[in-house]
Amino acid sequence: MRVLGIDPGLSRCGVGVVDGQGPRAGVVSAGVVRTPASDAPARRLVALHTELTALVARCRPDAVAVERLFFNANVRTAMGVGQAAGVALLCGAQAGVDVVEYTPTQVKAAVTGDGGADKAKVGYMVRALLGLTDVPRPPDAADALALALCHLQRARLATGDGAPSRRLADAAATARPGAQVVRRGRPA
Repeated sequence: MRVLGIDPGLSRCGVGVVDGQGPRAGVVSAGVVRTPASDAPARRLVALHTELTALVARCRPDAVAVERLFFNANVRTAMGVGQAAGVALLCGAQAGVDVVEYTPTQVKAAVTGDGGADKAKVGYMVRALLGLTDVPRPPDAADALALALCHLQRARLATGDGAPSRRLADAAATARPGAQVVRRGRPA
């Protein structure tokens, strides 16, 4: 399965493409789409749409995983992130690709086992899980790869590939962000 992870942002939008089969995953590409702050917001959204549409066409993912805006104290930043997330959702839907959203807590829990993990721990685990020599930079690219890994993990559990039982897969799929699914007295 190929997954495009998108960490939305109007100034910097992290993108990461991961191929995964079973418990193994590898990076296809990772980076950041930037838009100039001097441009009008509408122009920036058009530029983001153009770049993401081209990326989806070039990489041909099976799914697009987008970070769901959960909370942001800065209203101006939240607006830009929300608009960028809408563009990301639109690009995936226009391409006919499955599009899913994950909260930051869900992503952190999937990648590190701790829904409250900091950026350094997420970056470290992305590096380790993908067999990279360095933590991906900038952090937006690492976050996008974490989103893709989160989706691969949830897809494996949902299909039973690597999951010990359908019951466990159902429990993991319906668990709230930060919840821990336990199998026979130990974390799954």
